[in-house]
Amino acid sequence: MPSRPFAWQKPSEMDWLAALTTLASQAESAVLVTVAAVEGSSPREAGAKMVVTSTAQFDTIGGGHLEWRACEIAREMLNAPSAERRFERFPLGPSLGQCCGGVVHLVFECVESSSLGLFKTLAAHWHERKDSWRLVPLDEAQTSILLDATGHVLAGERSVTTEFDRTRPCHIFKDPEGHRWLVDPCMAWRRHLVLFGAGHVGTAIVRALADLPCYVTWVDERDDMFPATVPANVKIEATDTPEAIIAEAMPGTSFLVMTHSHALDQHLCEAVLKRNDACWLGLIGSKTKRMQFEHRLLERGIAQEWLKNLVCPIGLPGITGKEPTIIAASVCAQLLQVWEEAERKVSAQAMQPIPVSKHDI
Repeated sequence: MPSRPFAWQKPSEMDWLAALTTLASQAESAVLVTVAAVEGSSPREAGAKMVVTSTAQFDTIGGGHLEWRACEIAREMLNAPSAERRFERFPLGPSLGQCCGGVVHLVFECVESSSLGLFKTLAAHWHERKDSWRLVPLDEAQTSILLDATGHVLAGERSVTTEFDRTRPCHIFKDPEGHRWLVDPCMAWRRHLVLFGAGHVGTAIVRALADLPCYVTWVDERDDMFPATVPANVKIEATDTPEAIIAEAMPGTSFLVMTHSHALDQHLCEAVLKRNDACWLGLIGSKTKRMQFEHRLLERGIAQEWLKNLVCPIGLPGITGKEPTIIAASVCAQLLQVWEEAERKVSAQAMQPIPVSKHDI
């Protein structure tokens, strides 16, 4: 299948990493602001980021006075650079008047064109669904380090012990000499949806998922049904053997079946149910379609208890609109509920490297 270009969002909607890799081609300086740690209630979690240039802002650390003040500091660094990095503590209530009331620690990093290579490497690693860790020195004028899941240096030079806790979210680490480092896990998203069907509803769902933290493998045998460009988190598979995609998907993958053929829908549902390790299986259709499929699948040897894993109709209860955009909004909200519930049950094992099949991004 021919490769297709990514369709970047307009600048105001880019996430921090897309913004940095795009700025690399424009030779424009920026400041990366990272939530290094939080105490108590805060607008965003540790690890949240935004990018600030002299004229624009990309992504968010939560809005409000905190974000306004962070942008102000970032532009001060751009206009009168005196240090490559800053580490600031913000009590949200006393100093900023925000009702959250917690404390947020922010790291500010000047990102010049000469240092954008690390982020381009990080972006390439992320698109391959591989985990990375950024180590950013806060007390010394050293370059940042990018490590892969095995501790191999992807960018920068090793100058710090790598014996830090890889199960922790973004945090501050002290090396044996007492120097502080920002440990920033840049983890590949675990959320993966295999979507069968490039019709109106499938297209609307892909658009709705474009800015959400997930990967989508979009499958249809009709290559001419796909748009010329797709969001950066989407990979197209134009194939007449879609069951091969199911066979090679990782355990915990979510599947959504909405093809042009009821017979193909049934074939795909049977293949997913026989795996018995999917995070979720959704089938577009009515209660009548579900009853018909249950009867046929039982005849095909699918166990009764496995049929409980088939979600049909799809979408949140109470949303009855049948327009593709409404179905997409309802299904994407349902997927977010499923994914967040699954993640709550995941232990520190979720921070370990994930294997990649050839059909993954």
